[in-house]
Amino acid sequence: MGIGNWIGALGREETTGEKMKSSETSILVIAGHEGSGEAHWQQRMVAKLSTAKIVEQEDWFYGSLNKAVDALVAAVRATDKPVVFVAHSAGCTLVAHAVPALQLAGLAGQVKGAFFVAAPSEEALAKLEPKVDAAMVTVPRAPLPFPSILVASSNDPHATLEQSADIASAWGSQFLEAGEQGHINTASGHGPWPEGMMKFAGWLSRLA
Repeated sequence: MGIGNWIGALGREETTGEKMKSSETSILVIAGHEGSGEAHWQQRMVAKLSTAKIVEQEDWFYGSLNKAVDALVAAVRATDKPVVFVAHSAGCTLVAHAVPALQLAGLAGQVKGAFFVAAPSEEALAKLEPKVDAAMVTVPRAPLPFPSILVASSNDPHATLEQSADIASAWGSQFLEAGEQGHINTASGHGPWPEGMMKFAGWLSRLA
């Protein structure tokens, strides 16, 4: 799907219930392996939206899955607003790994949705070892207990379109092909990512 068609898909989504606004949510931004640099679209989102914040990690290589999950759970617990995750790359995988801990803590219901971008395949995650925790390499297959969308690039070096679609299917995520966008990071020219921010705004407004 080309960018024009992708943006146009906004108008074909149905709205259910009251529209959710960014000011009414706590937008928790989960970066990928090695974090998001200053020019990354995630950092630009945090700078633009007052309710958005990066979930800080002690180790941006994700050397300990348990510690990374604990940081994410603590971030959800620290807010009294409905939570929306915005995750990129390995950050998407982290969210899926954190779901059981969120459920155990009674916090899963506070999460109203997740906006996933460029989720990596297991093969790509395995290449990050030994810096990344081996426990994080396996992509969870359980359906997520909240609405989600997975934006994927047709030429992502870290996941084929088929692998991305398979992950979306397992998680119960809406799947959206963004065209040839690489890994949708600064290396692929996505510091500014206006079409992605438009998609996020449209998707957020349709969350009940």
